[in-house]
Amino acid sequence: MAQKNNANLGFEKQIWDAACVLWGHIPAAEYRKVIVGLIFLRYISSAFEKRYQELVAEGDGFEDDRDAYTMENIFFVPENARWSKIASAAHTPEIGTVIDDAMRAIEKENTTLKNVLPKNYASPDLDKRVLGDVVDLFTNMDMGDTEESKDLLGRTYEYCIQQFAAYEGVKGGEFYTPASIVKTIVAILKPFKNCRVYDPCCGSGGMFVQSAKFIQAHSGKRGEIAVYGQESNADTWKMAKMNMAIRGIDADFGPYQADTFFNDLHKTLKADFIMANPPFNLSNWGQEKLKEDVRWKYGTPPAGNANYAWIQHMIHHLAP
Repeated sequence: MAQKNNANLGFEKQIWDAACVLWGHIPAAEYRKVIVGLIFLRYISSAFEKRYQELVAEGDGFEDDRDAYTMENIFFVPENARWSKIASAAHTPEIGTVIDDAMRAIEKENTTLKNVLPKNYASPDLDKRVLGDVVDLFTNMDMGDTEESKDLLGRTYEYCIQQFAAYEGVKGGEFYTPASIVKTIVAILKPFKNCRVYDPCCGSGGMFVQSAKFIQAHSGKRGEIAVYGQESNADTWKMAKMNMAIRGIDADFGPYQADTFFNDLHKTLKADFIMANPPFNLSNWGQEKLKEDVRWKYGTPPAGNANYAWIQHMIHHLAP
């Protein structure tokens, strides 16, 4: 087993380096969506295909039954959205449209992904020859073992998010907290099984990934954590939804992105653990319109700094 793990060391960087061929061929703001979208699409298609072959082998005719997939926590991928269709069109002028159509078809079949997946691949700003090369890269990934692939793609996803944060500097902190900090928080709080975990400013969902890993390391199951989160940035909210889907974590991030102070999507939630890395020293957070809010049990937070507001919000949502 150790030898197999060693073979995978550096795999994330190989994916990142190869995907970097897109730099200069697409606006930087769109680049992140392109890469994380392809990682997501590649994984769910692979998981679907494995389950499809199992159902065919069983011979009961359920291979086109949505429930046969969703009951196994696998997204149903319609025929025109499967990776084989995308791979076969990799070096055609229509590759961008093929991927966008695949994303729309997957959202239509899986309501939890509605308005989540990127659909910018047909953009004239994206060089279709280069996009085809990146599709080839993902096509050639070894996806023989779906469970191992889940971890591999999850690691790749996290690695790419980390790199995007590094490239975007201070702004990157809006959607990524360094793994070392997340691991420390999780190790201190020790969110064990049968608990509710909440992050009111969840970014791309790193806190929840580490929580699931923590429980797995202690012989528990990922499904034994109930995960809740909220994120105000639309693109980051989508990244978090995809991150959870790749990891097989069932998370409630609300039906859309929303400002935690002005539109608390989990008003009645009482969580066992709250793990967060809020935007510190946030000014102009809206105190003037929230002075009588029920969350300010210990006094109205100052207008020029949201730190005390974050603390009271978290206390409000902690279980007794």
